[in-house]
Amino acid sequence: MNIEAKNIIESGKAVLGIELGSTRIKAVLIDPADRPVAQGSFGWENRLVDGLWTYGIDEIWHGLQACYSDLRANVRSAYGVELKKLAAIGVSAMMHGYMAFDRNEQILVPFRTWRNTNTGPAAAELSKLFVYNIPLRWSISHLYQAILNGEDHVGKIDFLTTLAGYIHWQLTGEKVLGIGDASGMLPVDPDTKAYYATMVSSFDKLVSGYGFGWRLLDILPSIRLAGQDAGRLTEKGARLLDVSGNLEPGIPLCPPEGDAGTGMAATNAVKPRTGNVSAGTSSFSMIVLEKDLSRPYEMIDIVTTPDGSPVAMVHCNNCTSELNAWVGLFKEYQELIGVPVDMDELFGKLYNHALEGDADCGGLLSYNYVSGEPVTGFADGRPLFVRSANDRFTLANFMRAQLYASIGVLKIGNDILFNEEKVRVDRITGHGGLFRTKGVGQRVLAAALNTPISVMETAGEGGAWGIALLAGYMVWNRDNLNLADYLDKVVFAGNTGTSVSPLKEDVAGFDSYIEAYKAGFPIEAEAVKCKR
Repeated sequence: MNIEAKNIIESGKAVLGIELGSTRIKAVLIDPADRPVAQGSFGWENRLVDGLWTYGIDEIWHGLQACYSDLRANVRSAYGVELKKLAAIGVSAMMHGYMAFDRNEQILVPFRTWRNTNTGPAAAELSKLFVYNIPLRWSISHLYQAILNGEDHVGKIDFLTTLAGYIHWQLTGEKVLGIGDASGMLPVDPDTKAYYATMVSSFDKLVSGYGFGWRLLDILPSIRLAGQDAGRLTEKGARLLDVSGNLEPGIPLCPPEGDAGTGMAATNAVKPRTGNVSAGTSSFSMIVLEKDLSRPYEMIDIVTTPDGSPVAMVHCNNCTSELNAWVGLFKEYQELIGVPVDMDELFGKLYNHALEGDADCGGLLSYNYVSGEPVTGFADGRPLFVRSANDRFTLANFMRAQLYASIGVLKIGNDILFNEEKVRVDRITGHGGLFRTKGVGQRVLAAALNTPISVMETAGEGGAWGIALLAGYMVWNRDNLNLADYLDKVVFAGNTGTSVSPLKEDVAGFDSYIEAYKAGFPIEAEAVKCKR
């Protein structure tokens, strides 16, 4: 038993980070040296209901409570103590989407997640109005689409927030949001650290004829920066989180953030000319900018770091889901012939074997569009594997094509940043499930972006660790360092991880693959049309 960790937990000096991801809710407890000392998790999946991707309110609380219960069990098993006090708590969740509540705190329509692509008309009109790229998944797009659709609930809205903002509100009573997550509800001015006043005014004027009883700022959460106090755990909040009744109220909470912001914290990528790539169920890259882009791009979202610096974000709805499904098929084959299955070993063998394939995948193509993919213009998707009779159809090429497909859309967006806008980066760090097999995901991403990619051992802790770091920053930053310096000097102490540089043949192969990939879009479009 780690006596030091036991004493820290028992004395209430540990910090808790919770992140509600797309397929897993995870809790991480860290000590004052930012080291994970306990964790809990709970698996869940979104559902397609009436054509929209959602998680039910009951599912949200069941999952959160089960995750926290798993954390409590881990603490009791490892240290023989009950979790009662904490130095701070941070909550993070998948970004954006639409959660609208009435004055009685009742949700008006089921939670509409980032995965929904039904907001095209609204996003296009708002992008033109604001002269700013407004993505399909942003909250303002969902709100305006509901207005365009004539949905009755809109006039009853009292509060509009994200999943992280909702959980934080219920735990603390505070209607606030971290600036990174807020910048995906409505664009944020990096100079004022507030929602763009001109956009607020333009939107209110746009919808003034509908006669709603609210103006936009009335229903949006207030913005908080990293390090600021965002409220305290109430008695009600403590009971919601810990159904055992052991957790004590009064614990401070940091501003709730989206998974992009926590990914930046977990990879020490909040300083200009740094960036990170998160690759799991979805993928996104975050490049902290030195200056504004020359113009808006439909493929590139402008959001902020948790302390308000502008970030160019390329967000892809699909990443490893289709890749994982194919590995699952190979698992079934092993089970069919009576071979014991170790999933880590299976992933490792298939991933490493992919590196033995042709750099251009032998002509094979894969489209991993489990859902729509806005970056490439698909409102709906259909997973698709394509080959011609003369392509080199081998297992290595097949697996390499699946790996390339998982970050193909990410490459298309980042080619604009690096080739057209000439954005420069000193370091890009990868994290997420794609990088679990050592070296493979790094090499593929390095080829896609034609830049060195670093992976840290701690990056495997993910966004729950990232929001725990932000909560720790709020209570442990005794020297009043800015966030970038705190992460650089205190948390990471100069550690930049293990770097893999791109190989020329891999870069040329990926470039060849992506040209064929783009040329094959009409095939994917026809598959979507014929979708059952």
